Amino acid sequence: MANFFLDNKDLRFHLDHPLMKKMVELKEKGYQDKDQYDYAPADFEDAMDSYRRVMEITGEVCADVLAVNAEEVDHTGPTVVDDRVVYAPGTQRNLDALVKAGLSGITLPRRFDGLNFPLICFVMTNEMVSRGDAGFENIWGLQDCAETLNEFASEEIKAKYLPRVSAGETCAMDLTEPDAGSDLQAVKLKAHWDEQKQTWLLNGVKRFITNGDGEISLVLARSEEGTKDARGLSMFVYDKRSGATKVRRIENKLGIKGSPTCELVFTNAPAELVGDRKMGLIKYVMSLMNAARLGVSAQAVGISEASYREALKYAHERQQFGKPIIEFPAVYEILSNMKAKLQGSRALLYETTRFVEIYKDYIHWSHDRKLEPEERAEMKEYSKLADAFTPLLKLFATEYANQEAYDAIQVLGGSGYMKDYPVERYYRDARITNIYEGTSQLQVVAAIRHVTTGTYLARIKQYEAEAQYPSDMETVFKQLVSMREDYEKCVARVTDGADGEQIDFHARRMVEMAGHIIISHLLMRQAASADMYRVSAEIYAKLAQGKVSEAKTYIFNSCCGDIDLFKAVIDENVEDL
Repeated sequence: MANFFLDNKDLRFHLDHPLMKKMVELKEKGYQDKDQYDYAPADFEDAMDSYRRVMEITGEVCADVLAVNAEEVDHTGPTVVDDRVVYAPGTQRNLDALVKAGLSGITLPRRFDGLNFPLICFVMTNEMVSRGDAGFENIWGLQDCAETLNEFASEEIKAKYLPRVSAGETCAMDLTEPDAGSDLQAVKLKAHWDEQKQTWLLNGVKRFITNGDGEISLVLARSEEGTKDARGLSMFVYDKRSGATKVRRIENKLGIKGSPTCELVFTNAPAELVGDRKMGLIKYVMSLMNAARLGVSAQAVGISEASYREALKYAHERQQFGKPIIEFPAVYEILSNMKAKLQGSRALLYETTRFVEIYKDYIHWSHDRKLEPEERAEMKEYSKLADAFTPLLKLFATEYANQEAYDAIQVLGGSGYMKDYPVERYYRDARITNIYEGTSQLQVVAAIRHVTTGTYLARIKQYEAEAQYPSDMETVFKQLVSMREDYEKCVARVTDGADGEQIDFHARRMVEMAGHIIISHLLMRQAASADMYRVSAEIYAKLAQGKVSEAKTYIFNSCCGDIDLFKAVIDENVEDL
């Protein structure tokens, strides 16, 4: 039997990270549940044993069920029957298998029938699910909506909905509309308080809603009449059991075909307010989106893993000119770069997850007692790092997923273009990852302030100060120091007396420079602990050096007139219409 956890040493390495002890102790709050729940761990070793066993179960289900059903689901897809979504048969089998295995409510507290596992376990299951079927991750992975309820909703709402998520009910986040995509402050779906019914009622249309017919939905709606900006928006939870929404249609997509992307019509749909009015977009959606970006990044890494493995397998089996094609430099260079990017994006995924985990756990601690000054300072630092690394992760993991799927098809050649092999599906599935939950361009917008305020630079310098690497890789470390110096020079050149437009023009170059250096440090640190990362660390550092040098050359050879040059194209394009 195949197993996507046991066959992946990289996953097992990240599950055993030194920070796990701190994260588990924060999550378990002194292992206080051990006397109340027979499945609660008594100590760190007991907790880790539980995590490993559950990850093994997940790996088995993903390999033997999800991956097996993936082609059928991609071909069949969901349908709309009587205004409701009906999953493809394979999708329903996937859902049944994961629910039966007890893999719902992974991070939720035990008092809501959850497993109370750290976020890193949930992200890891997301990655394995996506390796099996990236489209299905968009159904199963949306249980992270429950974390928003757990963090911000009233006790009454939590008690009503969270046990249902733990029992396997699916979720959705209903944010976008026909005229409100990236610009969510333009949301128009109305929420009004009905005095007679003593409930909020929702009316309007939502579009491009992933798993839109889920049992429990978080809905962004305009609660303040006469407003047109973010201050008029609130967050609501809607229960599908009320039967007040209709699925108008399922979008016909390029990829992730098994995931129903719906257009929904709300007609006097009863809903419950989550948290405070007017904070829907400003506070709750931002939290929801950051969690979703972790999920999409895990999805992207899962696709990268599947792409790399399929290409590697084919390269060993395919014979040309009397030998396997993996023996040709043109092929083994592609595969080596694929592995370095895969392990690099995974390193960034779990580094970011650790930052999010620690600051979120401190938030939950603060609900029980006042944090000590050092705890509050630590929460603030990890919160800043999570805020900085989340868009960086989303940018790199999803762009690399597209590159990995592209390269996998290239290794397979003509065969990769055919539906006889799964890499064409990986290619189609990967394409959405750097679009939804914020395009790559929007991730740069979110990340650039951490360039200009020095968050990335400070973290890079900390990696340098704490550097661990094999003794014979000192030359590589010096390369990273040199790259950091080039990065500093570029940031200084762009930001010194520049207006916002100049910074925006070079934003992606500067953000990517920071990302390449950070990933290089993460792989170097891993190489110090495990020899299996040595080659990828060296290869990625070479790739990073080339990218940093390219960005530096462009920045230092550009001038203010470059912006006018590119603006001129706008006028030319108008003439082409």
